[in-house]
Order: sequence, then structure tokens, then C-alpha cells
Amino acid sequence: MPYPLNTPRGRFGLDTSEEGPDRCAATIPAAGMVNPLTGAPTIAPLAMLVDHVGGLINHHRRGPDEWTVSSELSLEVAAEAADLLASHPDEPVVGTSRPLGRKGLGLCALSIAGDVIATATVRSFYITVPDRLATWPDTPSGTLPGPELATLMAVQVGESGGVATVLMQLDDPVLNNSVGTVHGGVSSMGLELVGSATVNKESADAGFRTASLRVNFLRPFHGGADAHYLARPLHVGRSSGVAEAQAVGHDGRVALVARLTAYR
Repeated sequence: MPYPLNTPRGRFGLDTSEEGPDRCAATIPAAGMVNPLTGAPTIAPLAMLVDHVGGLINHHRRGPDEWTVSSELSLEVAAEAADLLASHPDEPVVGTSRPLGRKGLGLCALSIAGDVIATATVRSFYITVPDRLATWPDTPSGTLPGPELATLMAVQVGESGGVATVLMQLDDPVLNNSVGTVHGGVSSMGLELVGSATVNKESADAGFRTASLRVNFLRPFHGGADAHYLARPLHVGRSSGVAEAQAVGHDGRVALVARLTAYR
């Protein structure tokens, strides 16, 4: 099931083929995407797929009058993931999820052309259905803004004036979820982009590849005005790099935090 282009899922080409409380499956095109901060190939779209398929398995286990809100996302990436994406440019990444425990935790596996390239978990908590819940369109309306990841995400490189790396999150209603805040998969991608760029900025040959991304969702993230993703290096050595990243909303409050680890 593809989604309307004027929704976050539709804009990034997510296509759900199976969903239910015991198993969900979906795909996303990820080959050819580059980090706008470095120009290097990126695995950031994997975070969008994880947020979708992992959140979906949790959502299908909600009770009456309940809604799910993501609280944690954890992604573990194989060293050869970027190479496999590049070698299969016409193949989408397939994500499958299953429940872990009785409620609130989804376990995911991502693969391309039959090779598993990542595993992940999404943890959700359950709230009463919010009054502000919007009805998403169910018709194939809207148009894609362009094939570049920066355009799809509505982000621009920002000025940091120091060791930090900054990516501005512009206001684009298509990127918002059903309660009017930036979709969790979009914001997780932004955190991966700045984290990866930061460790590679400190590297002479920009050879670090993302190995893990761990995201905590603290509060709703609103784009526009001064909303941005920011990352600072914690450690950049010969073989590994670690960065801390934040998504800061237009109100100046930190909405998401993440830690990214990368290896040569």
C-alpha cells in the first residue's frame, strides 16, 4: 500500500505490504541518497523505514481509544550497508517488524536483495487518542519536490560558528505527522545526517560509516523559524567516532537527542 505524496510516508516512497499485530512489512527506496552536509552517500532513509515499520507493529497492539507515540529508536547498521545500497540502485530496502514482549516494543530487520543490512527496535508508549488528531489524506494527491534528500526533507545547511554541525529544518506541512509535528522518521534522519557529518568533519579522509544510531524522543518537534539539527563530536579516533546530536524546535527547546557511533 503506497501512501499519498502529501504525507511524510508518501513523500519518501514508503510502501506497506503487510500489517497486523504479529508482523508488519514495508519498503523504502534508499539508494542514491546523499548527505547534504558532506555530499557522501547516506543510510539515513533506513531510520525513516524503522520508525514506520517498528511503530506500526506497536500501533497495531493499541487498545480502544489509545494512540502510540514513539519514545525510543535504536538502529544497528552493517558495515557493508552503504555498498549494498549502491550496488542495488533499483531495489528498495525491505523492513519487517515483529512484537517483542506483549506491548510497546517492536523488533525490526532491514534487508536489500536478500541481504540483511540492519536491525532495529522502536519503543512506543500509549496515550489517549489526542483531540488534535488530524485525518490523513487517503487519495494519491500531491507531488514530489525532487529526488534530492535535502529537498525531500526540507532542510538547509546552517552556520554553526564552531565545531558543531547544523542542519536547519524548514517548515513543510507535508513532513508533519497526524498531530502536526515533524514526523519521527524525518527527525531521526536529520539526526543521522548531522551526526555522521560531524564525525567525518573531524576525520582527514571522511571514511567513517554509521554503525549505530540511538534516538530519544523527548517532546514534539516543530519545524520552521530556527528549528534545527545540531551535532558535536564526542570522540574521533583512528577507527571510531562518536557524536551527540539534538533536534531543537522553533521554540528553542530540545525535542530529540541521539548518539551516533561510526567506524572506518
